[in-house]
Amino acid sequence: MTNKITVLGLGAGDFEQLPIGIYRQLKETSTPLVLRTKEHPVVDELVKEGIVFQSFDDIYESHDKFEEVYEHIVDILLQKVKETDITYAVPGHPLVAERTVKMLLEEVQSGKGDFEVKIEGGQSFFDAMFTALEIDPVEGFQFLDGTDLHEEELQLKQHIIIGQVYDSYIASEVKLTLMERLPDDYEVVIVTAAGSRDQVLKSVPLYELDREAELSNLTSVYVPPVRETELLYGEFQALRKVIADLRGPNGCPWDREQTHQSLKKYLVEETYEVLDAIDGGDDDLLIEELGDVLLQVMLHAQIGEDDGYFTIQDVIRAITEKMIRRHPHVFGEVSVDSADEVVKNWDEIKRGEKPEVVHESLLDGIPKELPSLYRAYELQKKAAKVGFDWKEVEPMWAKVKEEMAEFENEAAALSKDRLEKEFGDIIFALVNVARFYKIDPEEGLRATNLKFYNRFCFIEETIKNKGYDIAKMSLNELDAIWEDAKKREE
Repeated sequence: MTNKITVLGLGAGDFEQLPIGIYRQLKETSTPLVLRTKEHPVVDELVKEGIVFQSFDDIYESHDKFEEVYEHIVDILLQKVKETDITYAVPGHPLVAERTVKMLLEEVQSGKGDFEVKIEGGQSFFDAMFTALEIDPVEGFQFLDGTDLHEEELQLKQHIIIGQVYDSYIASEVKLTLMERLPDDYEVVIVTAAGSRDQVLKSVPLYELDREAELSNLTSVYVPPVRETELLYGEFQALRKVIADLRGPNGCPWDREQTHQSLKKYLVEETYEVLDAIDGGDDDLLIEELGDVLLQVMLHAQIGEDDGYFTIQDVIRAITEKMIRRHPHVFGEVSVDSADEVVKNWDEIKRGEKPEVVHESLLDGIPKELPSLYRAYELQKKAAKVGFDWKEVEPMWAKVKEEMAEFENEAAALSKDRLEKEFGDIIFALVNVARFYKIDPEEGLRATNLKFYNRFCFIEETIKNKGYDIAKMSLNELDAIWEDAKKREE
């Protein structure tokens, strides 16, 4: 005959609030009674009633993490149920924020455990919490575990109750998580022993949450819904609504007129402004410029939604699926030893994603709109993957010299059309050299442009301070100041 664990809920309040059916089972049970913890308002009365039990409180002292505590408790219960039926009593309702019960049910559902679990009721602490806080959960409500809280779970426009805030350590972790999304002085409510005669509600600014001395296993934290619009500016849905409003009937005439084609130039401009911010090492500016790029993405997605073709969810879903699919070494069973292997796997997976085409060049996937220097680099890199590349740098340098000689010949012949093409050949050959030395030619030229800009600004400032006219200065004079600028950089 299969043994059974009967799980009883002790409720959230005093002994008087204990359901009569649960009381009778506690009083009349003939099986060993085990409590997860005796730190509960009804336990003293159970002792007075002569009810005999054991508890797992000593296990809490022998582990650093709650998950380890719960695993230990379940292990003991699994050993006990092999010998006899058990009555296991937990705070609140057995199916509300009770990890040990969930683990027992998982054991049964997996087929590993040769025992039954019978869940008996018990008053959940939700009723007591809603009454104490005077809130209506129909307005939107979240119940989260303080021992395993993640900021991406937070729905700030809803009532949030965070349970299992046992001590100052958990309170500190909860505080830091909430501070990722809320101001330090946002008011929260610490609720202790909701529904009992010892009920206490204390409002504190968020930064003081872990300084509260009365935290216990009966403590929860209530986070009121965010009503102030500006506090929601960091939320994705707030941005989405702003873009929808701008494109809406009462929105901005300019935004309503935009199309995918008309916005192309702005996406390119904003991308280069991001690069400038990165080069300048300015984090605040980088935040702003990345926001401008995100704006372009959101506008394109809103146009897609307005036209009925796609939404921002489709965009997010597509890139999420792609990242998971192309990283089997992270999300699958594939093993890699280097970044080069990652790139190789990426390319193979990418090729498998495309429908088979009768004739498609290996180079067709490189956007024609890329800056020419970048495109030259990508063309060469793609060709090199199938072996169309020199293995040594010497022939690359020889090619540069050959192209320079051809350029000089065309310069002597004064043929502008051919001269332009030969100049392009020189640049293309130099890109090959850059690849060999693992240099990004676009970044190299960007750095040189910035260096030239800074040195020329130094020349202008020096001449201005001396009261001279730059247009009347000789090249030798300007070059001398240029050399000063170089020395200042060293």
